[in-house]
Amino acid sequence: MPDGDVNAHRRIPRPAWDVINQLALRRCTDETHSVRFRRGSEITRWTLAELDQRAVNLARRLHATGVRVADRVGVLSTNRIEWVLLDLAVLKLGGVTVAVEPGRFEPERVVEKYGLRRLFAEGETSRDAVQDIDSVLPLTEPPGNDVPELPAFAGYDEADICQIKQTSGSTGTPRGIETTAVSVNSSISEVQELFRHGDGDNILVLLPLWFLQQRWWFYSALVFGHDVALSGYEDAVEMAQAVSPSVVMGVPRLYDDLRARIRASGAPVDLPERRETIQALLGGRIRYLWTGSAPATRATLEFFNDAEVPLYEGYGLNETCIVAKNHPGAFRLGSVGQVLPNKTIRFDRDGVLVIASHHPVNTRYTWCNPGDNQKVWLPTGEIKTYDLGHVDDDGFLWIHGRVDDVISPSAGPNVLLPPIETLLRGLPGVHECAAYGRAVRFLTAIVSPTPDLDPAVLSDRIVALNETLRPEQRIHAVIVAAEQFSVRNGLLNTQFKLKRRQIEERFARELELVYDKHNGDAAPPVPPVLVFG
Repeated sequence: MPDGDVNAHRRIPRPAWDVINQLALRRCTDETHSVRFRRGSEITRWTLAELDQRAVNLARRLHATGVRVADRVGVLSTNRIEWVLLDLAVLKLGGVTVAVEPGRFEPERVVEKYGLRRLFAEGETSRDAVQDIDSVLPLTEPPGNDVPELPAFAGYDEADICQIKQTSGSTGTPRGIETTAVSVNSSISEVQELFRHGDGDNILVLLPLWFLQQRWWFYSALVFGHDVALSGYEDAVEMAQAVSPSVVMGVPRLYDDLRARIRASGAPVDLPERRETIQALLGGRIRYLWTGSAPATRATLEFFNDAEVPLYEGYGLNETCIVAKNHPGAFRLGSVGQVLPNKTIRFDRDGVLVIASHHPVNTRYTWCNPGDNQKVWLPTGEIKTYDLGHVDDDGFLWIHGRVDDVISPSAGPNVLLPPIETLLRGLPGVHECAAYGRAVRFLTAIVSPTPDLDPAVLSDRIVALNETLRPEQRIHAVIVAAEQFSVRNGLLNTQFKLKRRQIEERFARELELVYDKHNGDAAPPVPPVLVFG
């Protein structure tokens, strides 16, 4: 080995594709593939060439108003095509897109906190640095000669920041992470190696665009040449039937709801017929479905996969991007897939998953509460996830829950809640549930009901379930909520994960009634106590 090259054996290969600079520096001329999105009651179609040209036009106008290389431009909005255009325009300027979740900040506070040159927000009167996002589309029309062409831009270096994303924590102020260009390139490259998105594919994006990964699919379309469609969660099925996607990017709740919808209409017992029913519901052309952000139930995974409509589960964090993913070449139902080549994992002495990235998102939060960095980012550059799991003999990663999901009852051993909650979600009448029991003798489940919940049936099924569980895992009481948990009522976050603290606070009175009346019981009553909240 030559002198001065002692680290050559540890060089990290570059990502296969420099996606960020292809978007920033190359003009897309693809007239074959398109983006489709809803404007009012109509679905609009633009070619990818038109999408790209509109982003260039917008970038010219932003530059004319003072936006420069490395400037931060924020977007505070629900899903709409303006979000995509602004993100692409900022990349073409060599800037930094700052994604802000609606409802978590006042616009003026966002401008101050993140040092924004400009913020585009819904329902805002244009003033100072804040501009109404409704003003964006006219700015994408061809500009006149008074608007200069874009100045030369050399492109992003690998370590340059191209995005700022926020954590999706359910409480407190989201933490902000400056995201390197190479980390985005690495993640998109690895996904492309696994799934080979290209001509013939149409990816339906329905989750919020303030999650960086959702914007990747527009990058992918422009770079690899495929269709893409944008919707919201509520109109995802309607959009799927209109645009016939080959790929749907969803969360477990979407697929749970689809399964419930098909079952309510009389799900075919015959698997080929079930496959036809699923395909018809989603436009008839599904190649695969993708899920993450929260554990999917085994019943839902089997419902789709047994019918040969692949539903692939994966795992990742805002701090790491995608870590593991099931895919056509390596799939094990119930796992989150094999670890991607540019990630390494280990488990610490407490069994907590620790992740390292060859191309890290960053090595710290830029905006966070005191102590947050030390809690998550280790001195080695690794991320401590606070997730519990294991890797099997074939390299598949399994996630069992979080450290916070382990409770300590007043009697008996500790209990990991997610596996029990997963079993409860599989019972008739249960839309979602959260279990509690810290410092008391038993577990109580708070259930988000389906419209057809039958208390007697649910009680009988829990009795049967309890017989399969260890004593400390058994459900003593069930509190049935008056309405389903949702993002709107504050009991799920925008990734449809449980907000445990908020649920516990919302049903504190019912929990206390159960604890006061039954905490002295030596064993769970049969049938369990049902309380209606």
